Amino acid sequence: MTQHLADALPTSTGTQPGWWREAVIYQVYPRSFADSNGDGMGDLEGIRSRLPYLKELGVDAVWLSPFYASPQADAGYDVADYRAIDPMFGTLHDADAVIREAHGLGLRIIVDLVPNHCSDQHEWFKQALREGPGTPLRERFHFRPGRGADGSEPPNDWESIFGGPAWTRVADGEWYLHLFAPEQPDFNWEHPAVQDEFRSVLRFWLDLGVDGFRIDVAHGLVKAPGLPDLGRGEQLKLLGNQVLPFFDQDGVHEIYRSWRRVLDEYAGDRIGVAEAWTPSAQRTAMYLRPDELHQAFNFHYLNTGWDAEALRATIDESLDAMRPVGAPTTWVLSNHDVVRHRTRFGSLDRARAAALLMLALPGSAYVYQGEELGLPEVTDLPDEVRQDPSFFKANGQDGLRDGCRVPLPWSGDEAPYGFGAGGSWLPQPAEWAGLSVAAQTGDPASTLELYRAALRLRRERPELGAGEGVEWLSGPEVPEGVLAFRRGDFVCTANTTGADVRMAVSGGRVLLSSTDVVEPGVLPADSTVWWQV
Repeated sequence: MTQHLADALPTSTGTQPGWWREAVIYQVYPRSFADSNGDGMGDLEGIRSRLPYLKELGVDAVWLSPFYASPQADAGYDVADYRAIDPMFGTLHDADAVIREAHGLGLRIIVDLVPNHCSDQHEWFKQALREGPGTPLRERFHFRPGRGADGSEPPNDWESIFGGPAWTRVADGEWYLHLFAPEQPDFNWEHPAVQDEFRSVLRFWLDLGVDGFRIDVAHGLVKAPGLPDLGRGEQLKLLGNQVLPFFDQDGVHEIYRSWRRVLDEYAGDRIGVAEAWTPSAQRTAMYLRPDELHQAFNFHYLNTGWDAEALRATIDESLDAMRPVGAPTTWVLSNHDVVRHRTRFGSLDRARAAALLMLALPGSAYVYQGEELGLPEVTDLPDEVRQDPSFFKANGQDGLRDGCRVPLPWSGDEAPYGFGAGGSWLPQPAEWAGLSVAAQTGDPASTLELYRAALRLRRERPELGAGEGVEWLSGPEVPEGVLAFRRGDFVCTANTTGADVRMAVSGGRVLLSSTDVVEPGVLPADSTVWWQV
C-alpha cells in the first residue's frame, strides 16, 4: 500500500493511543473561509494559503465541509460525484495540495462524507429516473407507489427536515424519499451496491491521504422495515428526542462496523466522526463501540445553556456515556448549522468563558471557523442574498443558517476584509473590521489571542484534553452558579452568573482568564479562569 504523509504523523498527542482522543479540530466551511481567485466564493487554494494561520492558532486537525461536485442545492450536501471536486472550489490537484501541505505543517485533514443522500444530479439517480419503475437502479433509492386510488398521496406520512412531505412524485407516478430537500434523494442502504460504493469512496479518499471522515446524518442511513407511518405531525420536534423510523435505527451499526474495517486497513490512525442526533448520550455512545466509529459530535453539550447546574449535568452524562465504550467525549459550541454561540449566549464575555470551559474538559474539542474571532451571528441578512434551502420552505428548519456562514474577515477596514478580491457571497457587517484576524493579532485582550493562549496551554499541559473525567469541587467555598473542577494540579472555575462572586482557589495562580481578574479571590461575572494549584 502506498505510504502517505498521514502515516508519518504522530499517532498520539498524550497518554492514550489515538491522536483524536484529545485533538482540537477546526471546522472550515470552504465557501466562507478564504477566496483565492476573486469570485466571491472560498475555495481549496484559499484554504491551503491559510493553513499556516491554523497551525499558529494551535489546532491539531482541520475538518473540511463538502467540496465535492454538486449543484449546490444545499451548499454542497447534495453530492453529484463523491470523487470529483466542484469547479467552484478547485480541482482534485488542489485537494491533494491541501492534504499534503496540512501534513507538512503537522495538521490532519478530515473530510465530510454525505452517505444518507446524494444529489438528484448523481448519475445513479438520473439513470434510475430514465429506467423507470421496477428497474434495478431504482432499488438503490427508496422509490414507492403512492397511496390512494390514483397514487396521488405520498407513500407515508414522513416529513422533510426542510419542511413539507419527505416524498416527491416523478413523471411516471412513483414517489422517492428525501429526508431533506427534493434535490437530495435518500440512498437505500439495504442495497449491496450502495454499501460497496461507499466503501470504495472511503478508500479513494484514504488513498489520497485524508485522516478521517465526518459522517453527515450518520444516524439516518437505515430506515425501519416497511417505512411505517409515524402517526403524527410536527415531526421536527421529535428529532433528537426519540428513535424515529427514519433516524437512529439499529441497522446503522453494521454499516459502521464495515467502515471501521476499511479505516483499520490504513496506517496513521484514520478515524470516523459521527454526526448523530440521538435521544441520549447513551444512544450516541453506541456509534462508538470499539469496532465502530471513533468520535461523535456532542450535540447535548452544544444545546446546553450558560447555566452551571445544567452544564455540570451534561458534562457528567457525556463522560459517563462514553466511558463504557472507551471513546473520548467531544465538546462543541458552534458549527455551520446553528446560531453562533456568542449570539446564543447573549454576550462576547459568555462566549469567551464558554470557550475556556470547553477547552478545559477531557476529550476532543471542535472549533467552528470564526469563533476564535468572537464573531456574532449575522441576523440582518436581506432575504435576496440568503441561500439556505430551508429558508424557502414552510415549517422546516428556521431557515437562518446563512447567518453563521458569512465569510471570515482577515484584514482591512472595509468588506470583504481580505477574504478575496471579488467581494463575498454573503455580505459582511461593517463592525467586523475590528474583529478581523489582523485587527486582533497581537492584542492580548482579543478573543483570537485568548484562543491562541488557551490552545498553547492545552498542548503544554498533559492533564488538559487527555483523560476520562473531572474532579468536581463543591461545598460552601464554591458559590451557586459557579462550575469548578480539578484535573491534576489544574483547576477550572466558570462563573455563569451575571455578577462577580467571591471564590478563593487556595494557592492558585491564574494561568488564563476569559476576562481580567481585577481583585484577588473574586471571579468576574460570566467568566472562566484557569488556575495552577
